[in-house]
Amino acid sequence: MSQPPQTRPAGVIGCHACGWVSTFRPAGRDPARCPRCHARLYRRYPQSIAQSWALLIAAVIFYIPANVLPVMYTQLPGNSGESTIIGGVIDFWQSGSYGVALIIFIASAMVPCTKFLVLGMLLITARKSSSWARVGRTRLFRLIDLIGYWSMLDVMVVAIVAALVKFNGIGVVEPRIGILFFGLMVIFTMLATMRFDPRLIWDGADQ
Repeated sequence: MSQPPQTRPAGVIGCHACGWVSTFRPAGRDPARCPRCHARLYRRYPQSIAQSWALLIAAVIFYIPANVLPVMYTQLPGNSGESTIIGGVIDFWQSGSYGVALIIFIASAMVPCTKFLVLGMLLITARKSSSWARVGRTRLFRLIDLIGYWSMLDVMVVAIVAALVKFNGIGVVEPRIGILFFGLMVIFTMLATMRFDPRLIWDGADQ
């Protein structure tokens, strides 16, 4: 089966903003721009790997206090205190809320750690221009890009529980500093994914 035509040999480039395909003519010191939306044209995101690495490392750093520091304070009849993410998972599980505990565990532990490992692997292999499992790596990138938007479930659960408890007047639930670090971790992980250019996976592939 013949390969589809490539943009670089054809001398054309697609705009990342509007998708318009135009002839690529570098304009000296001035960046080439899309004739339709005037966005800057580039074949690869500038400094994609370096920026993605920096954002990913920041996300990993934020993930540490997000798990160590308390994310929620609860004051209920006969029970009060601060809890971390894992502590909250244990409390929900022991109280019989298995579904909520499972959602928090997946959103706050499994998903972030999976994204760290997968994105790190993509960055390393892209930096080495590896030809290993290009299709599989592309699918992994699409997967972590898709599930990234659901990583805020833990924050949403805290907000919903706090609203329900206060609405029913049965106690007090307040967020703590840990939830801020968790939110920052999610944001930086999403930014790291966005800054990674998946076209780097295919650089060096046979034309």
